Amino acid sequence: QVQLVESGGGLVQPGGSLRLSCAASGSFFSINTMDWYRQAPGKQRELVARISSGGGKINYADSVKGRFTISRDNAKNTVYLQMDSLKPEDTAVYYCHAHIASSLVVPYNHYWGQGTQVTVSS
Repeated sequence: QVQLVESGGGLVQPGGSLRLSCAASGSFFSINTMDWYRQAPGKQRELVARISSGGGKINYADSVKGRFTISRDNAKNTVYLQMDSLKPEDTAVYYCHAHIASSLVVPYNHYWGQGTQVTVSS
C-alpha cells in the first residue's frame, strides 16, 4: 500500500517561512512527477508547484513564483516545499500529490497525501 505522508504545516505570521515535507512509503517501483496543491476555504484545489522525476523541470503557479521552492530527494522518496515571504492569501490546506508506479508492468497512478494546514496570520 503506497502512502504519502505530509508534515510541516502550522501557523506563521505574514512574511514568515515554513517548509513542508512529503514522504512516499510502502512498496512501489518508481515515482514520476511530484506536486504540491492547495485548497483554501470555498475555493477549488489549485496546483502550486510541480517537479519532474529527475528534478530538472519545475513549474510554479504565478502567485508563488519567487517565494516558494519545490525540491525532491529521490533517495528518501521525499518532496519538499520551502515557502518564504508568506502572505495571508497563502492560507490553505496543502496536499502532496505524486504519480507512482507500483511495479514495472503497472501504469503510473495518482496518489494524494492527507493534507496539512498552513495558516498565515498575525
